[in-house]
Amino acid sequence: MTTADDTRTRILAAARELFAERGYAATSLADIAAAVGLTKTAVAYHFHPKDRLAAELLSPAAGDMLALLDAGHESRDEFVEALVGFAVRYRSVIRLFMEDLAGDDSVSPVSPGSERAVIRTYRDEIFTKLVGEDPGPETRLKGWALLGALQWGTVKTMDLPEEQVRVAMLESARAIWQDPPGG
Repeated sequence: MTTADDTRTRILAAARELFAERGYAATSLADIAAAVGLTKTAVAYHFHPKDRLAAELLSPAAGDMLALLDAGHESRDEFVEALVGFAVRYRSVIRLFMEDLAGDDSVSPVSPGSERAVIRTYRDEIFTKLVGEDPGPETRLKGWALLGALQWGTVKTMDLPEEQVRVAMLESARAIWQDPPGG
């Protein structure tokens, strides 16, 4: 016998996969229902509006993000390694974080307290932990380059094994922070 918890778990798993594949905006409750073999009404019973699905998927990642930000990292390299591990571990929801909810600051106004505002707060805290309170231009550029590499490197490699992505992302991150030759 299938319980409500089993059904919720199946719905969440299908939503995570479809959001990672298509994006949040391009995935409907009907798409999720079809993937699970339920009706749209059955999915809506558990998760209506669709934002509740996103919130439930983001919840474990948010808890781990807070732990990452609160941890006392000895060095930037240690923080970068932890950040890469987080991004790879949660790459199935990174697309939801970055593409669909975060949006571009200059284009998308954000309501205080909205999911978008929360995601931007995390992003800004990660950036500050990475580059410090008052970074110079070169450090700012390297910080945004690393965050961009993490975003796209995890979102666009869902088909690759997690360990392969983690190793390549760490290598890329370390390359970003290296001093240029002769400098």
